[in-house]
Amino acid sequence: MDAAKEEFLRDFGEHYGYPNGPKSVDQIRATEFKRLQLQDLVYLDHAGATLYSDLQMESVFNDLTTNLYANPHSQSDSSSATLDIVKNARQQVLDYCNASPKEYKCIFTSGATAALKLVGEAFPWSCNSSFMYTMENHNSVLGIREYALGQGAAAIAVDIEGELHPEISGETITTKISPHQVQRRKVAGSLKEEPTGDVYNLFAFPSECNFSGLRFDLDLVKIIKEDSSKILGISSVCHGQWMVLIDAAKGCATMPPDLSKYPADFVAISFYKLFGYPTGLGALIVRNDAAKLLKKTYFSGGTVSASIADIDFIKRREGIEELFEDGTVSFLSIVSIRHGFKILNSLTVSAISRHIASLALYTRKMLLAMRHGNGSSVCILYGHHNSMKLCHEMGPIISFNLKRPDGSWYGYREVEKLASLSGIQLRTGCFCNPGACAKYLGLSHLDLISNTEAGHVCWDDLDIINGKPVGAVRISFGYMSTYEDVKKFVDFVASSFMSPQIHIDHGNQMKGLDKGFVDTGYYLKSITIYPIKSCGGFSASSWPLSNNGLTHDREWILKSLTGEILTQKKVPEMGFISTFIDLSQGMLFVESPRCEERLQIRLESDVYGVIEEIELYGQRYEVYSYDNETNSWFSEAIGKTCSLLRYSSFDQDFMLNKIKGAATCRDPKNKLNFANEAQFLLVSEESVSDLNRRLSSDVQKGIYGKVMQVSASRFRPNLVVSGGRPYAEDGWRYIRIGNKYFSSLGGCNRCQIINLTINAGQVQKSNEPLATLASYRRVKQGKILFGILLKHVSIDGEQQKGDFWLHVGQDVHPD
Repeated sequence: MDAAKEEFLRDFGEHYGYPNGPKSVDQIRATEFKRLQLQDLVYLDHAGATLYSDLQMESVFNDLTTNLYANPHSQSDSSSATLDIVKNARQQVLDYCNASPKEYKCIFTSGATAALKLVGEAFPWSCNSSFMYTMENHNSVLGIREYALGQGAAAIAVDIEGELHPEISGETITTKISPHQVQRRKVAGSLKEEPTGDVYNLFAFPSECNFSGLRFDLDLVKIIKEDSSKILGISSVCHGQWMVLIDAAKGCATMPPDLSKYPADFVAISFYKLFGYPTGLGALIVRNDAAKLLKKTYFSGGTVSASIADIDFIKRREGIEELFEDGTVSFLSIVSIRHGFKILNSLTVSAISRHIASLALYTRKMLLAMRHGNGSSVCILYGHHNSMKLCHEMGPIISFNLKRPDGSWYGYREVEKLASLSGIQLRTGCFCNPGACAKYLGLSHLDLISNTEAGHVCWDDLDIINGKPVGAVRISFGYMSTYEDVKKFVDFVASSFMSPQIHIDHGNQMKGLDKGFVDTGYYLKSITIYPIKSCGGFSASSWPLSNNGLTHDREWILKSLTGEILTQKKVPEMGFISTFIDLSQGMLFVESPRCEERLQIRLESDVYGVIEEIELYGQRYEVYSYDNETNSWFSEAIGKTCSLLRYSSFDQDFMLNKIKGAATCRDPKNKLNFANEAQFLLVSEESVSDLNRRLSSDVQKGIYGKVMQVSASRFRPNLVVSGGRPYAEDGWRYIRIGNKYFSSLGGCNRCQIINLTINAGQVQKSNEPLATLASYRRVKQGKILFGILLKHVSIDGEQQKGDFWLHVGQDVHPD
């Protein structure tokens, strides 16, 4: 055991690892989560979905294969037995939250979101009602606002604060609720009037914020229900009865609400966040008196005792569960949850909470201690409050962003990308919690609107706008998380983002190179053409140029049945397809080990004649299609129904005017076939050799312990040059090859496709060479550059003289 773990155990050994449980956490990981070790993964997204265990799934499988479960709405013996198990499952859910069946009922839903939606659509809103919610709430809670506003009710977001008051008998903390602006919509027939009947209001908060991990004290339930007039302080919304909704989808995993102490009216639960399986199942725990106030409109099978088809007559069922569970419940999923609860009960929720808390506390401590060489902080954590009684604990979520030594931010997508290369699974963004995101990141309404106008949407790659992060990095722990998970994550942050000393970064072009390299002349080592995008290419000693780049380069693409343009990122089997063009025969030859016959496509006459339009990388193309026989060949080759399309032309006006700023193309003013960014990609043989030298070092080993070496072809270049110093191409602005001139468009940003290899007919994926490139070729924007993009240019607008061919062996003259 290393010294760091010994220190950790000295501080947290009493709580870490289930010392009094039936199994230690190490035994649990070794026997029930073998897949993590087999795939060498660290999973830190338990707030998104925790993991199911092998033992749990074996129990589910044995249960479903040895017992007969049937629709509980039928009357057979199997149906009756299933109904009994569903009833037992309801009781298990109530027991988990210490809710008496005399006071509460469990309604099964398709998830926590469906439970929240049910409350929103059935709540007795009126123009005098109010919906109040904390800023830290998931979008699924914010969506209730639409129901409230649609019925003329008010909606108010609030911040919860605690104020410290010194008293003679000691310090006391009072609760303060700070409201944001009141939201209302003009709804026909809903002008606000003096209340003539009962008025019902709803207050919603999460038991644990899924952005920051802050836990709200459940005393809020009693405060809102019993003392709302003093605490709310908004005269326009103080009348009527207040009801309380707790979103426990995240918090329930480690601290389920005790409803015997905190009598909330509604609690939303998600089971896959408790024990990983089943998905698509949640529950709404509802107080009986609150359920009687809900107004159900739709009826379905199972929710009515009687209905008549041709007149307006229905008699609804009186049971709360029966009334609100539309159709047949997901009874096989409901049967499965008892096996998940068995896992939690064997460890106990309190032991799970202590175990996870030890990991979270230790990780926060390590991240906050990280310093760059100049003394500045590496990590900024979100969610810490010094004096807030009602948000006084932190759950097993850590949300943060990372800073450079100069104070600028690393983009969270860069962190996620590098973490994935290191086998660490985490989450980035705002986590569907816009209020908490804006609050902790200091984003104003103006910032949020301008970010949206700049094109930023959920799940995109825009992580820094106007120098500010628009989201964060989030890690979260589950009951099977270990110290080793934490150590690997902390080591990853330190090695990838902590700068040990102050240095000037010039793009890392020459970083780490040994002395002794001698500049020599450059020449063109190879030419490669890729006729079909993302399929294999072929080399040629000479090849003609066209207005679009190398003649016939990426002139064809494959399109799926749904219209998606296929690439190796999503269909690695495309790498099995090899191509060759014989210009003298005017023929494209295509082969695949999955197809018996070699496909021959004439360059001039085999197109089917139908012209259609597609959009790709911000450009609109006109393309030709092929006959069914050709399409069937490619479908067999990649194991996916697809069709072959050929470039005809593209609409430059569309690209420049209609979606300006959205295109990924670096060369918008020149004609392109189906290249991602530019007409040509150039790689240096010396740069590849330097990469291989790094891969051969003691700390950079490939799979199976063998030293990994890559060839230039791994990077799918059109042009490979030889000579000079490694990475000298980074500084080139123009180059001449023979009598042809090219302009550099900058470095090529690399993705995980370079980690794919084909060996013995199988696609294999590793972390290399991208992980090694990331260690020394990462630039400030988080891009990992290797090779440069080129476009063909003319001199002074004149057409160049001579032949329009490139030839292997030609001299290459930079600038």
